[in-house]
This record gives sequence, C-alpha cells and structure tokens, in this order.
Amino acid sequence: MTTLPCGHPGSIGSLRLCPHLAVEEPPSSTRHLTGVGTRYDLVCGECTPADLVDVCASCADRADQRSFPSGWHGETEVLLRDRELGGTWSARPCPVRPLNDGCLAPMPGHWLALTAEGFVRITDDDQWLVGPVELPEENPVDMRDFPDRPRRSLHTSRDGRFAAVVSDYGQFATVVDLDEWSTVLHLDRDWNDNELTRYPLAFLGEGETAKVVAGTDWNRLDVFALPGGELLTDRETAAPQEGAPEPEHYLDYFQGALQVSPSERSLVVDGWVWMPVGSPLVVDVAAWLAGDVHAAETGRHLTPGRSSDWDTPIAWLDDTTIAIQRMGASWQRMLDGVELYDAQTGRRTGMLAGPAGRMWGHGGLLYVAAEAGLEVWDPAEGARIGFAAGFRPTAHCEGTFAELRDDQLRTWTAEA
Repeated sequence: MTTLPCGHPGSIGSLRLCPHLAVEEPPSSTRHLTGVGTRYDLVCGECTPADLVDVCASCADRADQRSFPSGWHGETEVLLRDRELGGTWSARPCPVRPLNDGCLAPMPGHWLALTAEGFVRITDDDQWLVGPVELPEENPVDMRDFPDRPRRSLHTSRDGRFAAVVSDYGQFATVVDLDEWSTVLHLDRDWNDNELTRYPLAFLGEGETAKVVAGTDWNRLDVFALPGGELLTDRETAAPQEGAPEPEHYLDYFQGALQVSPSERSLVVDGWVWMPVGSPLVVDVAAWLAGDVHAAETGRHLTPGRSSDWDTPIAWLDDTTIAIQRMGASWQRMLDGVELYDAQTGRRTGMLAGPAGRMWGHGGLLYVAAEAGLEVWDPAEGARIGFAAGFRPTAHCEGTFAELRDDQLRTWTAEA
C-alpha cells in the first residue's frame, strides 16, 4: 500500500493541506476554496497553496476539526437548481399589524399576533382581539448603543393553549394561559449583558405534558410545568466567590435564543462566552427531565467557537442535525451559508453556500426568508431547489409559512 506524504498508508482524505497541519495539534490555517461548492484546502501561515499535499483521511479530518480557521481565500460556488415550487398558496385581507417580525406565531389551524393592543387571533376568514398583555418596563440605561432593543417577541405552545411574550435583548417574559386568560408565569433573567441575546424561551409538550423552558438568570435555564408553573429543575448553580475556584456546576455562559428538536428530546441554545465567542450549546432535555439535574450545565458545545458572532439563525434539520447560518470562525471573515452539525457528537458534517435570513427546517429541507423572497434549500444536494420571489414569511407551522404585512395575510404550504 502506498504511503502518503503524511507518513500514513490508506485512502486519500477529502481535502488537501500543507505538511505542518498533518500533526496531532495543528496550527491555525486559512481555508482556500477550490471553487467547487464549499470544498476547500487548508494552508498554515508559513505555507502557500503550492505546498499542499494529499494526506490520509484521518489526518485530513483531524486538521479540519482541530485547526482553527483564520479566514477564507477564494469564493464559494452557490448552487441554484430551482425547480417548480408547487405547494398551495392563499391570501386574504387582514388589517392586523404585529409589533415586529417576531410577533406572529402558529396556533392549531390559525395564527396569533402580538399587536399594540394585545393578542389577536387570525383565522382563514376573521381576526379578533383576545386581550392585552404587559411586561415590566426595562431599564433603558442598560441598552448601550442599541436603540431598537429590547423588543417584544411572541412564542406559542404546540396545542395553542399557552403564549409567551418575551423581551428579546431584555430581562422579562410572561406566560399566559389563553384558555383561562390568566398569567401563569412572570419570568426574570436578571441583568447581565442581556442586550446581546434574545430571551431564552421555548414550549415543550402539550396537554397534560405541557412545559416551558426559559431563562431565569443570565446563565441559567429552568423548566416549569404548565399551567401551574411548578419549577421542575431545582438545583444549585451558585456563582463563585472572589478568590475561590468555580463551583462544580457553575456555568459561565450567556444564554440566548432556544430551538427545540422535532422530538423535543434536545434543544440548542444560541449563546456566547467571554471574550466574546459565540458557542451554540446542545442540552439533552430528555436526560434533564429524567433526573440528570445538571444536564443544562453540561451540554455539548457546537462549532470550534465563533469570534464575536452569535444571535444568528439556527434550525433543526432533523432530530440529530443542526443548521447554523454563516460559515467561518470570526464575524469579520464569515461567508453567507450554513454549517451542519451532529447534535450528538458536536462534529461539523457539512456546509451549504448561500443561505442568509430567517430559517426553518422541515421535511429534510431548509426554508430561508431571504431579502428577495423565500428560498428552499436541499442540504443533501447542496443547492437551492426552489424560490418564491417577494414572499418573506415570519412564522411557520408544519410546512405552512405565513407573511402578514401591508394589511394582507399570505400563506404557502409546501407539498407533502
């Protein structure tokens, strides 16, 4: 068997690299794009592309996973293979005005909007005010240079019984029982750089199993039973004392927006750590609720770290694959696109050049509300396969996407 330049026999890896990177702890490298999709080679700071060699699959994989990329050289190939979109369209007049593009959410068979007057239910042929909802006032002194923050956002439970109004980039949230028209939880995540992350909140289950997971401190999540609001995740997560080592279960991590997996066994947190590095965190919800009381503090970090980059679109492609927008390791040197990660291992499993905008996963595809319209991307094909010009939805439910603007409700349902 032929021995490769890395000193190992075996099959050639999926990328080329300079000899300095074929080691146990490779130095930082630059990704040199080949012009074919998102394929690239790795070059360290002392070498040029002329020094690249073929290495074994093991050395290529190790360098790819452990060599922190300093940036990109070249351009990606964005694959556009649009086909007939199909699906079902509907549109009707609807003079309802959500507070912003985060204030429309799905209900079984209809939609719920958060307006200046309060909650408004929207069906196929009618809309009516449910009632007002209030959050405590935020302290504007803490907003630094973000005049548009904090801002309200709306979440709904799968069965439509509960809704939550949260203060994204703020401190407070309120959970309402829409059936009983009563407030079941007032939430407060205290104040510590909250203006940098969306409020962590997501609903779980339905009916008698309904719960809500939410931020209760800048670095802490908890789960509450509904409708009673009982705390299900009592535990000790004390902060360290000055001059003392950190307690075993202290989490130095700024919690951000939550995305729950299709089966609700896991969730991914769009948070960050000092100084400052975006680091999405996967939490095993099933283990947490089954008795692993510190599962939220021992989650698995995805990506090798993204310098100064977080608060970005994230979606579950399926129950084990997470799509995170923007490709790279530093906000100054990132490219439009999506990185795919295995939630169980934390390994990157693929990339897709092009997508940029609010994003949902459904049926193995990614749906992106881009500036020009709704895009449909197939990660397996590595290409955009559909496009609806001018349609920019802000809410999704099981393959139906909704846009509410200019006094009109438009929806599109993808083919099954």
